[in-house]
Amino acid sequence: MKAFVFPGQGAQFVGMGKDLYENTPQAKELFEKANGILGFRITDLMFEGTDEDLKQTKVTQPAIFLHSVILAKTSGDPFKPDMAAGHSLGEFSALVAAGAISFEDGLVLVSKRAMAMQKACEATPSTMAAILGLPDATIEEVCTSITDEMVVTANYNSPGQVVISGTIPGVDKACELLLAAGAKRALKLKVGGAFHSPLMEPAREELAKAIEATSFSKPVCPIYQNVDAKPQTDPDIIKTNLISQLTSPVRWTQIVENMIANGANHFIELGPGTVLQGLVKKVNKEITTEGMQ
Repeated sequence: MKAFVFPGQGAQFVGMGKDLYENTPQAKELFEKANGILGFRITDLMFEGTDEDLKQTKVTQPAIFLHSVILAKTSGDPFKPDMAAGHSLGEFSALVAAGAISFEDGLVLVSKRAMAMQKACEATPSTMAAILGLPDATIEEVCTSITDEMVVTANYNSPGQVVISGTIPGVDKACELLLAAGAKRALKLKVGGAFHSPLMEPAREELAKAIEATSFSKPVCPIYQNVDAKPQTDPDIIKTNLISQLTSPVRWTQIVENMIANGANHFIELGPGTVLQGLVKKVNKEITTEGMQ
């Protein structure tokens, strides 16, 4: 069974989607529609911009979303995966690709999400760090033990790789304690805020209103959502989980494990980069992976 997976923020690169735009009329039409919806030519920044251009939050998230979704919509036969999932931002790509949200509504939500997250980042200095080589339970215990600052587990990316998120002093303190507990590395990430933590609550509230006002349909396949790692097809449950996503951890390890347990033996990553293929292999090295860019 085939599982389609969609990358999140950080996978962007200059030139992403350019071949699609130049060689596929349907793709060009969708990219131009996106330029109109966003009110600026995101295609110019994607194809010919700089790394700094692409790092702007208002650009990064819609760019990755567009690359992923347009790949799915122009991949030939109607997009009918057995199951799908996306990492953080990628969950919106998965939902649009699988028909739960329209292309236009999905792009508007992603753009609003990016702006809301940027505002939340500016409100409280915060950061994230990747912790390598410790059991999940040890990382959770250390984060819970820190009570004078805010720090939580944010991304369960693969066995032995968890990202923590919180205030700068909180993350610094957790990194010290986790290294003392035997972590191989505690690597601060170059991000502007504490994604998937309670510090994203203002962004969650803002995005919740937009999600509530958006029409959702039953997707063509189960979507394994970040919040609970379970396959969902009920539009109301999908909507509720999507609203919780910004302040909850991304359970990617559990998503991949559940997909494999339910029959997935071939993972296809749609969009920029190869990060998710690597994470799938860390969960189960026997699984076949490939990418479409």
